[in-house]
Amino acid sequence: MSTSDRTPQTGHYDTSHSIAVRTFHHTHGLLPPAVEDHDVQLRRCLNQLSHKQSDIDKYLYLSGLRNTNVHLFYRLVTKHIKEIAPLIYTPTVGDACLQWSHNYIQPEGLYLSYSDKGHIASILHNWPQQVEITVITDGSRILGLGDLGINGMGIPVGKLALYIGCAGIRPEATLPLMLDLGTGNKELRDDPLYMGSRREKVSAQEEQEFMDEVMIALNEKWPGIVVQFEDFKNPFPALERYQEKYTCFNDDIQGTGAVVLAGIINAVKKSGVPVKGQRAVFMGAGSAGVGVAKQIVQFFIQEGLTERQAQECFWLVDTKGLVTHDRGDKLAEHKVYFSRNDNDGKQYKTLAEVVDNVKPTILMGLSTIGGIFSPEILTKMGEWNDRPIIFPLSNPSANSECTFEDAVKYTNGRALFASGSPFHPVDYEGKLLQPGQGNNMYVFPGIGLGTILSKATIITQSMIYASANALSTALDPSETAQDWLYPEIARIRDVSVNVAMGVIRAAQEAGVDREMRIKGMGDRELAEWVKGKMYDPHGETERVEQEVRSLVEDVGGKGGSKESHL
Repeated sequence: MSTSDRTPQTGHYDTSHSIAVRTFHHTHGLLPPAVEDHDVQLRRCLNQLSHKQSDIDKYLYLSGLRNTNVHLFYRLVTKHIKEIAPLIYTPTVGDACLQWSHNYIQPEGLYLSYSDKGHIASILHNWPQQVEITVITDGSRILGLGDLGINGMGIPVGKLALYIGCAGIRPEATLPLMLDLGTGNKELRDDPLYMGSRREKVSAQEEQEFMDEVMIALNEKWPGIVVQFEDFKNPFPALERYQEKYTCFNDDIQGTGAVVLAGIINAVKKSGVPVKGQRAVFMGAGSAGVGVAKQIVQFFIQEGLTERQAQECFWLVDTKGLVTHDRGDKLAEHKVYFSRNDNDGKQYKTLAEVVDNVKPTILMGLSTIGGIFSPEILTKMGEWNDRPIIFPLSNPSANSECTFEDAVKYTNGRALFASGSPFHPVDYEGKLLQPGQGNNMYVFPGIGLGTILSKATIITQSMIYASANALSTALDPSETAQDWLYPEIARIRDVSVNVAMGVIRAAQEAGVDREMRIKGMGDRELAEWVKGKMYDPHGETERVEQEVRSLVEDVGGKGGSKESHL
């Protein structure tokens, strides 16, 4: 097409563009005349954010910015990731999802409803971009908030914003995807402003047939697309059905497991207790809890235990108490692997009973029961261990099993701590202690980037394990000296390079990679190659300026017009 047919797009409305670029994009006159540098733009954004009264207001402002000036949005995200990430994802995204239908302004992804069955491929053709990665949810278990139906769209939108900001996947290569399969939430179905279909959730068989069509259509439209499943009430069927056939993973199971494993690798080293002496009590035996525990089992095996010995290091607790063979109820299939048979017929009904019996070295929370790690339990953890490992991982903050302040207070400042939600530092005896946060954003962006760049056909368990191992080695000397379990979040793009490289190497070792050009690269060369492939919003203005200059020179030299891919 000729430049005269060009329709301005979101990235074109950038006040850092020169008059020449604005003329080329047909935005000259549609923007105020000042050509601004990035610092001025960011100062304005931060000033506007500071005047918003609530986090949800800040979320809505940032959503508007992303949809009207995409590169400025990601300059803000990458420059101020520690402050912005909690506003565009957890914990604020939980409130955003609860209010999604009420606050809806503009489309931000693709919706596939059960009524679209049989026509999914044609609907995918309405998406205008070439996609490399998608995040899919059915909204049936959003964070710790339950079934939110299509209001869960905030999760794929927020997750992909982190893929872009943290790992440099280009914005136009991402697809937020919501499956509208009905909802069991009657309050939503009765809400006149709810924007999803007003039907009960489809059956498991109907969902499977629908998912089969979705996965086929996605891979026919965009061969090799990376599919990340997120916040499904029962995440195991899709993962087990598709993980050997398509390039996919589940962040709730595998990403959570990997990021927690990285923290555990570092915490076990700092605790001074070898893996054979570790005893881990998990409060929460759902898909995330079991996924985390299985990742740690892999680590224990790598450290020399047999699989059976590694299994025996874990005690899982759910709402009915310790998970045992003879508890009297039918265990969900995913719980059987860690079910205990050494309880001599005695049933432990509460977390406190299990903790007193086991005297754990590791206390892990994935229960969404706020405060269940009581002062009494935390005090005992401090009495039994020189460096107790305490990981309350539930989101949002109100659902965290304990606070960082309590973990510090009741263990006399000795806890090796990581949480799922952010907590403030704590001053203990004149020393400012920093909480670790086992945030999945440390691994899933790098998993996606490494998978895309290696052109992996599937995502193997070895690739997930490699992401955890790479994260555990990403701390710099200063962070290690301060007993941190995770790197400074401000370094997330460097961390994502580390993780992506680990994933690429694991894909190569597994023989599932298809990018031949990087097979012989050493680590330093590969790191530079990965960095060169990452989207950099701070270099976007110069890239566009250079491309326009080249096109203008080319057109001027040939005396004709040339199609542009800007």
